[in-house]
Amino acid sequence: MKSFPTLALAGAVVGLALGQSGAQAPQPAKLQVLIITGQNTTSHDWRSTTPVLRKILEDSGRFEVRVTEEFRGAGADTLAPYDVVVVNYYENKRADLRWGDFADNALLNFVRAGKGLVVYHFSLAAFEGWTEYEKICAGNWRPTNGHHSARHDFTVTVQDHDHPITRGLKTTFAEANDELYANLKWQPAGAFHVLATAWDDHSLYRQGEKQPLVGPGIAEPMLWTVNYGKGRVFVTAMGHDTEAMKNAGFAVTLARGTEWAASEKVTIPVPPELK
Repeated sequence: MKSFPTLALAGAVVGLALGQSGAQAPQPAKLQVLIITGQNTTSHDWRSTTPVLRKILEDSGRFEVRVTEEFRGAGADTLAPYDVVVVNYYENKRADLRWGDFADNALLNFVRAGKGLVVYHFSLAAFEGWTEYEKICAGNWRPTNGHHSARHDFTVTVQDHDHPITRGLKTTFAEANDELYANLKWQPAGAFHVLATAWDDHSLYRQGEKQPLVGPGIAEPMLWTVNYGKGRVFVTAMGHDTEAMKNAGFAVTLARGTEWAASEKVTIPVPPELK
């Protein structure tokens, strides 16, 4: 495994929120996180986004994070020390970059047994043909499903104020200069739970640019959860690159979603600007 240096790019909002409550009670043991990365597209630079994911989580004060750039051949022993896995990986449709059945099953069994998984942004496009991965994600970017208009500012609308991840968040918050994923391939209704959406304005697409568009637009899921066996999955479609990852809404929901996936509880506070 390879550790990345801490970068001052994102996550300060989470750390600041934790420091506002005055005297602190004894803190629980930090949750253990493994980020799986090492491959992605040229437009999804894992080398720059992985340190930001790590910093957001570590700045919350709730996690200890490690990174692996090579998960092929990993097994149950690899995952045993961790509470939650964060996936920042896309194998570019190359068979030699697939993890292999041994590692695939280790990850599935890890979650089934009650641990957590976080699927980040374009990792939704990974592993075409792996049925269980599609089930665990609930929504995936596939050859005839998945597109976005040019990156732009949009508004995220919380749909479930009672879920631990989104509890306390204001109803809407801004997501600046990000990609708004739309028309993903979805599992059947009831297989996932939508926490927040954003309006995909079809007027922002050029004529014939993407997959068929019906009507003026549609509310698309941005944040959702999946129950998989005894485990918990949190998915964020946001945070295209290091600039988009600076958005407070992305950072706070990533940290809170990771804590929920790891422990089923959320103690990371919502900062004032998002209340």
